[in-house]
Amino acid sequence: MSDGDFRDAAFAELFELFYSDLLRVAWRICGRSDVAEELCQEAFLRYYERRDRLPVGVEARYWLIRVVKNLAFNYEKRLSREREAYRVYARQPRTESQNEGERSVLAEESREHVREALLEIPYKLRVALILKEYAGYPYVDIARILHISEGNVKIRVFRARQHLSKILQKGDLHVP
Repeated sequence: MSDGDFRDAAFAELFELFYSDLLRVAWRICGRSDVAEELCQEAFLRYYERRDRLPVGVEARYWLIRVVKNLAFNYEKRLSREREAYRVYARQPRTESQNEGERSVLAEESREHVREALLEIPYKLRVALILKEYAGYPYVDIARILHISEGNVKIRVFRARQHLSKILQKGDLHVP
């Protein structure tokens, strides 16, 4: 097996190991599956192009998550005007009745409210919360991914939870 074949095989294994985890993180950060897929593809492309100079194994996962986080941040900066219009629309009152037959519709709306509320949390806080609550990373790993102290991660997660609670308390949220 040539050196190039070995590197390609190692990359394919890395892709298989980390893609679903990276996709889940990207989706939680940006809130859209199509964008999350694009961010993951871009992150893996960047890794592939520089794979000779980049970490391997678990360290590669941390590098990829940092790249996805940065790509998501850039995506958000480009879409700030669209997001503001979306927030105005999302804050408009809802007038659905609460018949038993609409229970599943209301549950989905509640999940959507939580997704929308997550997008209202400041980016730095949101990323920490998503990595903790949705990706299931321990504080020490989040600290490594974000290049901050473990204490700072705990503070960000706590503050993100506070923001989320305040945002959700303002809305008309139905929890089945």
